[in-house]
Amino acid sequence: MAGPVTVGLFSAEKKMERWLLKNVFENKLRDSKKLSKKKREEIFEKFKEMKIEGKIDFTVAHSSPKFIDNKGISKAIQTGIDRSLEKLQLSYDRKDIVILLDGLLKAPKEFKSAGGRTKTIIKGDEKDVFIACASIVAKVSRDRLMCRLAKKYPKYGFEIHKGYGTARHVELIKKHGLSNLHRASFCSLIINRRSLG
Repeated sequence: MAGPVTVGLFSAEKKMERWLLKNVFENKLRDSKKLSKKKREEIFEKFKEMKIEGKIDFTVAHSSPKFIDNKGISKAIQTGIDRSLEKLQLSYDRKDIVILLDGLLKAPKEFKSAGGRTKTIIKGDEKDVFIACASIVAKVSRDRLMCRLAKKYPKYGFEIHKGYGTARHVELIKKHGLSNLHRASFCSLIINRRSLG
């Protein structure tokens, strides 16, 4: 209901798959939301170390609430995918790259038209180690951002619920109206649109 939509991209060689599964996930993949906050944070810090060592790479892209309201959530997610690929400077014509996507996500048209290989996996963060890693990168990055933004919008408790539609969040929206951080298109059924500026 509030905050950006965040796309995580995780890049590693295929040979890292088993190592990540064993050493990061203890041989059991789980949706990032089902991991404890402490465990997600530990994994994220490990990823940061591995990135510095050149073993992996990752990035995130956020699409703002205003973008979501104007263009829709699907376009916001697709834009995030495009931006993430640009950040990692992955060449679309490389045949040795496979882009794995969670759920109903799609790779950029430019990638497909250049002959790139893609694979979409429903509930991918529970079935593929690389998608699980990308999910953690996105979740931790977005949660940290929402905690920082909570200081700018202290009336809403973003540091607690991270913008999700909890009962407490709904109560606070009803009490204070919508902030600039809220997705008005997601909140319109709960409260009359009223921006606090």
